[in-house]
Amino acid sequence: QVQLVESGGGLVQPGGSLRLSCATSGRTVDYYHIGWFRQAPGKEREGVACISGSDDSASYADSVKGRFTISKDSVKEMVHLEMNSLKPEDTAVYYCATDYGLGQCLEVAGFISWGQGTQVTVSS
Repeated sequence: QVQLVESGGGLVQPGGSLRLSCATSGRTVDYYHIGWFRQAPGKEREGVACISGSDDSASYADSVKGRFTISKDSVKEMVHLEMNSLKPEDTAVYYCATDYGLGQCLEVAGFISWGQGTQVTVSS
């Protein structure tokens, strides 16, 4: 299984920005969906954004549309999540994952390989 490693989390004030990165391997970014998910304390893990390996099409949860942007760098085999206008409710551990072509974007169940997560805290 491919290893995924997230980076870029941290503490930011409301209205601020962060850029998360997910390092992948094995040309995963060109073949399969790569998704960003998050899990807040006491809540279920939820899909945030997803990018298709085949056509670079992106999907977003309604709660982040217009604020978050997912992108990929096929040469460096990286997927990024640019997060703007952050809100306290965006506080969570953020994970990247791949579905090996078996899942649907934003649906947790179909994603098989996961990174270890990176903490994002939005607070004044």
